[in-house]
Amino acid sequence: MVVPVARKPAVRPGPALPRITLLATGGTIAGAETSRPMRGYRSGVYSIRSLIAAAPGVEALARLDAVPVASIGSQDMGERVWRALARRAQSALDSPAVAGVVVTHGTDTMEETAYFLNLVLRTAKPVVLVGAMRPATAMSADGPMNLYNAVAAAVHPDAWGRGVLVVANDEIHFAREVAKTNTTQVGTFKSTHRGLAGLVSSGRIHFYGAPVRRHTLGSAFAIPRRAALPRVDIVYAHAGMGRDHIDAAVRAGARGLVIAGVGNGNLGAQAQAAAAAAARAGLAVVRSSRTGGGIVERNVEMDDDRLGFIAADELNPQKARILLMLGLTQTRDPAALQEMFYAY
Repeated sequence: MVVPVARKPAVRPGPALPRITLLATGGTIAGAETSRPMRGYRSGVYSIRSLIAAAPGVEALARLDAVPVASIGSQDMGERVWRALARRAQSALDSPAVAGVVVTHGTDTMEETAYFLNLVLRTAKPVVLVGAMRPATAMSADGPMNLYNAVAAAVHPDAWGRGVLVVANDEIHFAREVAKTNTTQVGTFKSTHRGLAGLVSSGRIHFYGAPVRRHTLGSAFAIPRRAALPRVDIVYAHAGMGRDHIDAAVRAGARGLVIAGVGNGNLGAQAQAAAAAAARAGLAVVRSSRTGGGIVERNVEMDDDRLGFIAADELNPQKARILLMLGLTQTRDPAALQEMFYAY
């Protein structure tokens, strides 16, 4: 299913720059080295205004309204900040005066935040996440160009209707497709299944195809209003795995489990028995893969129908967790949850 790309409404040309809300959450892009040569750094040291000042020409692209939301490394990102970020973003996007939103974010969990926003924000306007692999004080810091390109993407008329995007290393990624694949390299982000959303070279934008799954305005989800989303744990499969980790997650109160399975989402016999028992007890059990690519299909190497499992389709474990958390706010039926994994 190809999702139609919404077009930005035609406006009369004029001298006024488009208005972009810039939401800051910290991360390496705002970090400072703690030693030389760079062996460590502190995230979120610099203000968003400092980042703007370090990207010459960015204020010629848009009128930037800088709003601090958090100042953390993205390893500390979680539901509390997601909610605050989503509310701030939605408030800005609901304003007719705002053309789009850019979010500065650490790279460690950027793909998760991007996918969460992709599912809960109700807008056709551009939302772009951006970060850096090198702190602001590093030699050849990548943050300034990434930020410049992110703003350029956010004001581009063809960015409308494409859902949440991630911009880094001269590339534009769809939130659903992007994954961090390297610990330190600036080219860490890859879109392993369906390819790039586009390229950006010094602010010049080249978009490719449209996203193929439901998002933003087409999503049935919204910013959660509950005290907390249902707890979903990820259990990492490995050779010789027993049932202990799955049983521990159940005892800890998980409402759902995502299995980062070996190969095609597989589990050894003991772990499989524990996961099946969890499914019979009413937990939603999703089989994903630890491999970093490929599709986990139903009933190939495991009898999902008999065991009560859900296949993650193309989603990696960390994104499968987000979709399952949101899905469990609407249903606990495995068949209905499976359809969500096909739709989103």
